[in-house]
Amino acid sequence: MKRCPECSRDYYDDTLLYCLDDGNALLDGPASRDEPATVILSEPGAPIVAGTGFRVGEDKTQPQILTTDQTAIFPREAEAEPRESLDNSSDRQSLSAHRPAKPQGNRTKLFMFAGLAALLLVGGFFGYRYFGSNTRQIESIAVMPFVNESGNADVEYLSDGMTETLIASLSQLPNLNVKARSSVFRYKGGGIDTRTIGQELNVQAILNGRVVQRGQDLILNVELIDAQTENVLWTENYSRQMVNLVSLQSDIARELSQKLKTKLSGADEQRLAKNYTENSGAYNLYLQGRFYANKRTPKDSQKAIEYFDQAIAADPNYALAFSGLADAYALLASYGGASPREAMPKAREAALKALSLDNTLAEAHAALGIILTEYDYDFAGAERELKRAIELNSNYATAHHQYAQLLSLKFGRHEEAFAEYRRALEIDPLSLIINRHYGESLFFAGRHDAGLAQLKKTVELDANFASVYAGLAVLYQVKGNYAESVEAQAREQELFGNAANAALIRESFAMGGWKGFLRVVTEVREPILSPMHNAAAFHAELGKKDEAFAELNKAYENRQYYIALIRVDPRLDPLRNDPRFQELLRKVGFPE
Repeated sequence: MKRCPECSRDYYDDTLLYCLDDGNALLDGPASRDEPATVILSEPGAPIVAGTGFRVGEDKTQPQILTTDQTAIFPREAEAEPRESLDNSSDRQSLSAHRPAKPQGNRTKLFMFAGLAALLLVGGFFGYRYFGSNTRQIESIAVMPFVNESGNADVEYLSDGMTETLIASLSQLPNLNVKARSSVFRYKGGGIDTRTIGQELNVQAILNGRVVQRGQDLILNVELIDAQTENVLWTENYSRQMVNLVSLQSDIARELSQKLKTKLSGADEQRLAKNYTENSGAYNLYLQGRFYANKRTPKDSQKAIEYFDQAIAADPNYALAFSGLADAYALLASYGGASPREAMPKAREAALKALSLDNTLAEAHAALGIILTEYDYDFAGAERELKRAIELNSNYATAHHQYAQLLSLKFGRHEEAFAEYRRALEIDPLSLIINRHYGESLFFAGRHDAGLAQLKKTVELDANFASVYAGLAVLYQVKGNYAESVEAQAREQELFGNAANAALIRESFAMGGWKGFLRVVTEVREPILSPMHNAAAFHAELGKKDEAFAELNKAYENRQYYIALIRVDPRLDPLRNDPRFQELLRKVGFPE
């Protein structure tokens, strides 16, 4: 057994050299702060002389040196030799007169031991500086998807949801870089080693977890691993009943922050301890809502809305559930499950309700910022909400991402936008949508080659990510690479499951070239043209201005996402000198 001489913590792992809490060198056996801080170097087994504390044959002038099996370290308060406090000079003279002279041999021993002590002290200092670096504060972490070991796929939402809520809790700590959900979940079930994940995500530590549910009992094992050495830094088992599930997230976050050596302010402690509901049923329903919302399909978004509604029915003051409901309605509109005019007002209502219950909820401010951007065209209000979300949670990648889009596409403040994109990608480096939008913003800012490189990087991350081909198609069109543009559009349709549309796109280009392709797709229209390929841009290239403005006004009335791009889309350049275009910019609310 080993013990820390500073905090008296016992360790039963003989391979440990230093205390995990305070970095002090460990001693063999009990070594509490109430015990002697030093040990005597003497002949093993020699009897102690009664009343002296010294062994037989031991020199009473011998220095006391702290030793361990590892590099020796002196406590700061220790001194090489005890002092005596004498009140006056006569006492000192008397003591000197009656003190016997030290033999020369003993004096030589004293110098030898003093030299040894100095050597050990220097070695201990540098040993602590070197090995003690392992106890540094961890500043970056990836919480990997918890593994569902329940043998029941129906409770997958539980392991996923607990991972996501723990990420959300830890991300509120200002001095800790926590990788976002979309990046870590790309490793789910992948079997990739810890060191590789640490390098790819650029984090110092990895947290793994295993969840087992048996009836109303839940067991969670968590393990914190050094991403560079793959050493286990901390492990813990939690056993809870499902009715006590709500407090588990804050318990883990609080204990984990201690192991990471994160210094918490009072406000940080309150954030970690905060539970948005005390109703375990409502929390369980919320986790299921998030599980389906993250699938990002119309069908799953509708299912998420149902679960969030049930969570709110169970706890009408559950702000986080209202925020989730706002996200789900916005996703429903974005992915074609409902028209923006049907879904976005409901999203706004839910976001405002969440903020009325808790105005410090970053997710709700970000959700409202997105609605103000894409539906209300209130860009000033959107900037206010997104900046507030970032202020409340600087690790919230979605807020940085949406703010970057606002700065780039609506305000034309491109350099500020690129800084926000880089921050979003620092938090969520493997996010496909952030990587894609960053590439498109580079392109819309006139940096075509950089934009193309970024979009190709997105394809490398996932060649089956359909919407990235929409951005590539626009970029190739502007560069005059028409064959590549057509192929990108066909590939997008294939990945969306529209093989017939893909065939029509390729056939029209093969028979009529670029102009023939434009004529065919503008006549067929839906569902071939996605918002990024709005018919207005193709009509503009064909010189059909009236048709182009008809499409733009329709997009405005229907609150389509594409209308937010009209200020920066170079394909609309043939329309910009027309008074109708300036009127449309004013209607949408773009700054003069």
